[in-house]
Amino acid sequence: MIPHRISWINTPVLIEAIERYEQGRLPRSLTLWLQTVLELEGPPSGPLLPGG
Repeated sequence: MIPHRISWINTPVLIEAIERYEQGRLPRSLTLWLQTVLELEGPPSGPLLPGG
């Protein structure tokens, strides 16, 4: 499969996804998407957002 370049992401949507990811409330498909977008290799070891 050819990787797609992400050219635009809605900031409020991304922040909500990050918050849910940190809380473990993100569906698997969106977890994989977020890990790809942020180039994460696994579960967060700490907050991804400042002040989180």
